[in-house]
Amino acid sequence: MTSAIRSFGEVHFGQAELGDVRRTRRLVRTADLMCRRPGGSLPQKLRSPRDLRAFYRLVDCEQVTHQAILASHREATYRVISEMDSTVLVLHDATEMDFTTHRSLKGLGQIGNGHRCGYIVHNSLAVDPQTRQVLGLCNQVLHRRARVRSDETLAQKRQRASRESLLWVKGTAPLPANKQLVDVCDQGADTFEFLEHEAHSGRVFVIRAAYDRAILIGHGDAATAQRSHLRTYAAQLPEQGRWVLSVTSKVEVQSPKKKGQKAVVKRTAREAEMAVAYAPVQILPPSTRNGQHGREPLRMWVIRVWEVQPPEGQERLEWFLLTNEPTNTFDDAYRVVGWYECRWIVEEYHKGMKTGCRIESPQFTTEERLQPTIALLSIITLTLFAMRDASRRPDAKTRPATDIISEDYVAVLSVWRHGKVRMDWSIHEFYYALARLGGHQNRRSDHPPGWQTIWEGWKELQAMVCGADAAKLIPRCGKT
Repeated sequence: MTSAIRSFGEVHFGQAELGDVRRTRRLVRTADLMCRRPGGSLPQKLRSPRDLRAFYRLVDCEQVTHQAILASHREATYRVISEMDSTVLVLHDATEMDFTTHRSLKGLGQIGNGHRCGYIVHNSLAVDPQTRQVLGLCNQVLHRRARVRSDETLAQKRQRASRESLLWVKGTAPLPANKQLVDVCDQGADTFEFLEHEAHSGRVFVIRAAYDRAILIGHGDAATAQRSHLRTYAAQLPEQGRWVLSVTSKVEVQSPKKKGQKAVVKRTAREAEMAVAYAPVQILPPSTRNGQHGREPLRMWVIRVWEVQPPEGQERLEWFLLTNEPTNTFDDAYRVVGWYECRWIVEEYHKGMKTGCRIESPQFTTEERLQPTIALLSIITLTLFAMRDASRRPDAKTRPATDIISEDYVAVLSVWRHGKVRMDWSIHEFYYALARLGGHQNRRSDHPPGWQTIWEGWKELQAMVCGADAAKLIPRCGKT
């Protein structure tokens, strides 16, 4: 006898400890309702006034906190990881959430250019590197940027617990010491304090280097090892192999040189020929401490990845990666580079939080209500990735779209695509119609739709559903 399939809410929140089993049941029901309609504002996610009022009462409870909601989901994520016998990436990155218009929220920190307020949200996202499937959140930190005195000394900054550089340490602190897990971080994590933390974490790490640090060459005796600098040394290493990387088009906004000036770099889509070189090094601590760390050098490997011949007018692709994964062959280096290439998934996750689930839209007047809502909507965002993953599975062309998405969405999108309601649509048909709405041409020669296209389609669809709701055009139960 097979057990019943558990809903998303039951899997991720069924064990939430909220002080009362009725609160847990309400959280499960709310999560399941939001999964069906992840887009729009809270009233659009929870169409029944009764369910909406019940959610408001739920987040009013003292026991319903950001960490209480996150803890249950985190345990569910760890259960999935424990059942896997392969490497799992934990992608770490931060994004800003803007709540400037919430005048009653006095405790929020500065974001952007300092004239807006909100949270810096640091996420740790578990991903299967083989399938690139998102498994769940391992951690989330809500950080308030502190107002710092202009005369703060380096010693005072080092002692300040609100330093943003500590977000990387706080984000990884709850993770288990398990070599199955690989922490993947961008250049913001390149502090000696965090490198030392990771070197003693019991996990593998890949961090993109931001600085031309002082190093010792090789893993030999530090007293006799030759000194150099990281980037200078890595740039001189002999090439060890090549491969072709499909580069998607992108517009990168870089730091402007003048206040108010926008610097934009356009990257064209191309097949880039990439080369790699690697070597063991020891990272020396900075002469002046910028954080809380020791004075011993850290043994790791540097991997340089670069584009051999970039097109004229295009900036060369080049990364310098630091890792504690032994890198002695081309295959070793290629595997580590592949891990780092998955880092873009966490950026797409942030787009899903803001564009897909509209996580900045709740109009709460207290942080006690806003913070657990951020945790819940951050987890609901995973359902958008589940839709993508479901569209790639063998049963995508036979599994009904209504298994994972609201009938309203299927009805509106099918009317747009075919001029009539098609509640028999498969997940594959829904996903590619959504991509078509976002500008994908669905030609056989086209690549699968990217997340930017999906988000464009999702925004359009959400507006269409809201319009249909207002005009009462959606047939009851999806039937004409």
